[in-house]
Amino acid sequence: MTAIAEQNRIDTYPTRGGEARVLPREDKVVWGGEADGPLDQATLDHYEATGYLAIDELVTPDELEELRAELERLSADPAVRADERCIVEAKSQEVRSVFEVHKISEVFKRIANDPRVVGRARQLLGSDVYIHQSRVNFKPGFEGKEFMWHSDFETWHAEDGMPGMRAVSISISLTDNYSFNGPLMIMPGSHKEYVSCDGATPEDNYKKSLVMQGAGTPDKATLTEFANRFGIDVLEGKAGGAIMFDSNCMHASNGNVTPFPRSNVFIVFNSVENAAQEPYAAAAPRPEFIGSTDFTPAG
Repeated sequence: MTAIAEQNRIDTYPTRGGEARVLPREDKVVWGGEADGPLDQATLDHYEATGYLAIDELVTPDELEELRAELERLSADPAVRADERCIVEAKSQEVRSVFEVHKISEVFKRIANDPRVVGRARQLLGSDVYIHQSRVNFKPGFEGKEFMWHSDFETWHAEDGMPGMRAVSISISLTDNYSFNGPLMIMPGSHKEYVSCDGATPEDNYKKSLVMQGAGTPDKATLTEFANRFGIDVLEGKAGGAIMFDSNCMHASNGNVTPFPRSNVFIVFNSVENAAQEPYAAAAPRPEFIGSTDFTPAG
């Protein structure tokens, strides 16, 4: 992008340039209709209102076993652990996440491009979609650390240059999600308001934020007001199911102090009509394995 184009670019969702504030969402939530995919109108309405939807038994038991076996293989592979795409816990040195997993693994590539997954993303976003980010998350028993409350879109906008809120994430559970082993928590309805955060983006912020969020984390007063107004849904579910949620949902997960691990494969789909540009609040974009600039449609 040229300097003139950069100056003339309209930033609908400014952040990290002043004091924190809450702004109204300017983008639609649901872009497609019932005829555009497998989701019925009641499910689309629920997604519109809450910012998320649950899918029971997205993958078969045989597929689940294959995904679990591949997860174990990746976590035990020294080459994967040595790769910059592998993020480890700061204290325990346990694997926290492996990014760009659809490029590392043929097994995860298949599920990331599966019609059951991509078709739902296309329906919600009303267009072809590409994979902005993929990863597997490990939250081992006794060792898995928390993910603090945040909106993914704030980071993707500030650091990856995603213009608008036309992206959806899918979290496919590879283990059972109980209320007590650190499942996803969402503030339902929070996706309709945007939290603009204060402070500047540190250089190479991703190196710290992938282990523990810093820049882009809302202040406690805003989070308290959101929690009082929207409430918190704790998303339990069986292995093989999935949660799809809007890019602007305020979400988090607790640490796992139980013996029961919680792992998932996490794929972000962005509309090809909302492709990433230059970052809106960072000196340079994050690495390709975190925010893709390959806009080839998935599926």
